[in-house]
Amino acid sequence: MGSKAKKRVVLPTRPAPPTVEQVLEDVRGASPTDPVFTALAPEDPAGPARTVEETEAQQERLYQQSMDYLAITQRLQQAVTELRCKCEDLRQAGAELERGVGQAVQTALPTATPSG
Repeated sequence: MGSKAKKRVVLPTRPAPPTVEQVLEDVRGASPTDPVFTALAPEDPAGPARTVEETEAQQERLYQQSMDYLAITQRLQQAVTELRCKCEDLRQAGAELERGVGQAVQTALPTATPSG
């Protein structure tokens, strides 16, 4: 039996990657229906393409929603801080009330003496 040696296939060297200019030229030369632009697009667009005004209006709405969200978040954080302070005030008032009630009970009730 003879040994069967596997022949190694020598692959050609890889070409150099394209430069940024070459990539940009390729993208600019591609048609709008090129799969690179349409592969991730929804298959059934919701309607006609938006105008610049519609796009700007949507951007303005999103910006305003973001600003409203930030303002509400800040108000909530302030409310949390205020509630923590008020909660601590209530704890202190409760402790003072318990002390006052304890003192009132001691002065109002005579001390019990053992009867014989």
